Amino acid sequence: MQKVFCFICFLSLFFVEAQQTEKLDIQRISGTIHLLPQTKSVEGTLQVEFKILKNTDSIYLDAVNTTVEIFKKSNFKPIITSEENKIYFIDNFEAGKTYQVSFTYQAIPKQALYFVGWDNNASNQIWTQGQGKYTSHWLPSLDDMNDKIEFDLAYQVPENYTVIANGKLTNTKNKGKEKLWEFNMNNPMSSYLVAVAVGNYKVKELTSTGNIPIKLYYEPKDEAKVEWTYKNSRKILDFYEKEIGVPYPWQNYKQIPVRDFLYAGMENTTATIFSDMFMVDQIGYVDRNYVNVNAHELAHQWFGDLVTEKSGTHHWLQEGFATYYALLAEREIFGDDYFYFKLYQNAEKLKELSDAGKGEALKNDKASSLTFYQKGAWALHILREKVGEEAFKKGVKNYLEKYAYQNVETKDFIAEIEKTSGEDLSSFEEDWLEQSAFKSSQVLNSLKKSGFMEKYLSSIAVRTISISDKYEALNKLLNFPVNDYLGQEVVAQLAKENPEDVLPLYRKAFETNNVLVRQAISTYLTQIPVSLQKKYEGLLNDSSYLTQEQALFNLWQNFPENRNKYLTKLQNVEGFSNKNIRLLWLTLSLVTPEFQPENNSKFYKELSGYTSPSYAYEIRENAFGFLYQINSFTEQNYLDLAQGATHHVWRFRKFCKELLAQLASNEQHRAIFYSVKDKLPQKQLNTLNKILDK
Repeated sequence: MQKVFCFICFLSLFFVEAQQTEKLDIQRISGTIHLLPQTKSVEGTLQVEFKILKNTDSIYLDAVNTTVEIFKKSNFKPIITSEENKIYFIDNFEAGKTYQVSFTYQAIPKQALYFVGWDNNASNQIWTQGQGKYTSHWLPSLDDMNDKIEFDLAYQVPENYTVIANGKLTNTKNKGKEKLWEFNMNNPMSSYLVAVAVGNYKVKELTSTGNIPIKLYYEPKDEAKVEWTYKNSRKILDFYEKEIGVPYPWQNYKQIPVRDFLYAGMENTTATIFSDMFMVDQIGYVDRNYVNVNAHELAHQWFGDLVTEKSGTHHWLQEGFATYYALLAEREIFGDDYFYFKLYQNAEKLKELSDAGKGEALKNDKASSLTFYQKGAWALHILREKVGEEAFKKGVKNYLEKYAYQNVETKDFIAEIEKTSGEDLSSFEEDWLEQSAFKSSQVLNSLKKSGFMEKYLSSIAVRTISISDKYEALNKLLNFPVNDYLGQEVVAQLAKENPEDVLPLYRKAFETNNVLVRQAISTYLTQIPVSLQKKYEGLLNDSSYLTQEQALFNLWQNFPENRNKYLTKLQNVEGFSNKNIRLLWLTLSLVTPEFQPENNSKFYKELSGYTSPSYAYEIRENAFGFLYQINSFTEQNYLDLAQGATHHVWRFRKFCKELLAQLASNEQHRAIFYSVKDKLPQKQLNTLNKILDK
């Protein structure tokens, strides 16, 4: 073995930052990766096969905070050094030649690979999130999506855990108290799509109409939620193969829920990882189902994984397409009204941004997610209407087939649509890809092609009209069978009136028995007339955790004399995976002196216990919020808050820092923070000190 030379200053002259993909093509990375949860580190042995495109004396792999040793199996012996989060190989590399280098490495990832639960009482997981260019934190590779690489990797983990990764599982081997899981990929992909998930999982197996194996993973505690969480997985894949016209391009498809994920989901090739907050039962499916995320990430297997952007300028080719095709899949599941209403909602957000002078061009690589995702989807919708469905679908098919396993720019896609449609799309490009302004008039004309949207736009047009002038129109919109969105709009408009003046309309809205219309009542009608009390109490029985949560709070506020009854009614309801109803229930129970006072200490112990790192960050955040409202924290809550201020999920980390700062502005809370400082690990202590010193 050849040891790493850590400080070879004179070599830095050779390390000119050229575009690495101009010098070499990495064709395959294979090897074994040992995941070590006790030290939260990685050890691996890799073999990298690459072809030199231009004569050069140095090449590199991206490898953050990684130490490396050359392995004997290499077919050449380069000088190797680590510098600036890269591994440099120094030799006389000749254009046209293929090389093979093997090495061992060690890394302690600060991001991109997460060990969750190993230092608390939660279930143990390991999972990756390398979105963009972060895979090199745990796997030496190339942080450039323009180099497509075949990854054939094996993972060694403690024996009692399941491993899910890219490609097909080809073999497992026992290694003492550990187990080796070997995976094979048949085709290349960008390095940011490399993924692995490890945990205590069970699996439900399906096969698509096109004979693609589908594996749906879940933790044993969520077994009752499997049916409704994954309700449409096979249907969506079947729909895409028909709609896109290109067969699913990989060996299989797997979906893995994980705790404390950074985003809703991530489209790793063959292995979507998503937040376990989307695990839902039949009631949860109404308000917080996995369908959109499921469809969005699956669409990326074609748009992003099979065909990948060359740079951020063309990011809409991934996110705009995935958003649009997810809408098409939801249209197949939920119907046309849902489809057009979502388009309308997104258009309203984009119009607001544009009207404020903050509109963004789709080809602006610094654009917001709203632009890349929603404006991108709207651009495709308008394009499809402009050239016709047949030309659009044929163009998309040709585009995917022509550039399969390659990288693309916007012009590549436009050229294919121009070929199939015979149209010059320069005006479309100017309006939808180059301009920052949102084309509201084109959007309105498109929406009006839907009979439902004509009615909806007419209904919102009367928002400012007096109730006497629109009473009959609103009444008519509540006729059976009421439309989900029209009915909700009626209730939203009633909220601006004195409830006593529109009681018949409220009663009619209640009697629609439409779960979304009744949910709108729980959202907008917060001052409840006594004459509607009984009907409002019926909302506690609705098949919607959001409705139940809102109804409980509103009834508790409006009718203090019945608080015991309402709390008893929902005593055993948890709600979504984030325990929305349970946390509210515990808080209301604690501030209702007459309700089970003998159980107060038990209720408080449960509520305050939910700030523990053993729970998902969404649960912790809600628990912190309720404890803040009742101004009651234990010493452990302060410690948990300091831990949260260093959490890997930035949104939760930001929340904890802000709450910590808010509490620290109070002398009593501030004194407690000082008293617990000696119980904090150094990283948490440093964060706390920065806030206390402000």
